[in-house]
Amino acid sequence: MTDFLAAEDRALLERHGLGTFDALWARQLDAVDEPNTVRGGWSSVFRLDLEGHGFYLKRQSNYQMRTLHAPFGEPSFAREFRNISRYEKLGIPALKAVFFGQRRVEGEVRAILLTRALDGWDDLDSLLRRWSELSGAQHSAILQACGKLARRLHAARQVHGCFYPKHIFLQATGDGYQAQLIDLEKTRPLLLGQRDRVKDLEPLTRRAPEWGDAQLRELLAAYLGQSLDSALIDGWLTRLTARRSHKEAR
Repeated sequence: MTDFLAAEDRALLERHGLGTFDALWARQLDAVDEPNTVRGGWSSVFRLDLEGHGFYLKRQSNYQMRTLHAPFGEPSFAREFRNISRYEKLGIPALKAVFFGQRRVEGEVRAILLTRALDGWDDLDSLLRRWSELSGAQHSAILQACGKLARRLHAARQVHGCFYPKHIFLQATGDGYQAQLIDLEKTRPLLLGQRDRVKDLEPLTRRAPEWGDAQLRELLAAYLGQSLDSALIDGWLTRLTARRSHKEAR
């Protein structure tokens, strides 16, 4: 596979001698967390700052997964990069890729994925931790942004597969919030209609205990494009509650 380098970031990276796979692999940086390890491989994330622009540099070695695209295995970043590219083509708001490449070096499979940092954005998890400090107008704007994001995702016939508060990033705008997604590794096509949609949404509602029935109605009203008193929302609440009870009982 030919390396991908976003045209709008090429000049910046090249000014710092970071326009190639080898240069990005060799750059010494501090990891932002402990590396993930699996079957003798590893995957790690680093923060990279260049001229006021923030990036996350992800490197992995022998960290492979089997997919329909690569039944004998491929770096997990390869799948994530394909999904990032798919989201961009479909117009689903999500993180942006700056560089992707992979190499086989003396039997070792290496991969790099560089993405733009979402500086100035807050993940929903952090907003939920200070939910009581936010105004009612902010609550409504956040719920609407999340609902519309899910609606756009599913309208494009995609399932995120990990629709958790920590993977939804929001930024305040003049008239509300805009939202986008990260962590697209588990994305897949939406094949089973409402069943897939409920399955995708339920983890968000389960991981947001700060939201009561009134807040969930607002979320679903934005998702379904319905008024708050719609009977359609009642049916969705019933399905989400049933799935949540099933998951919590396991």
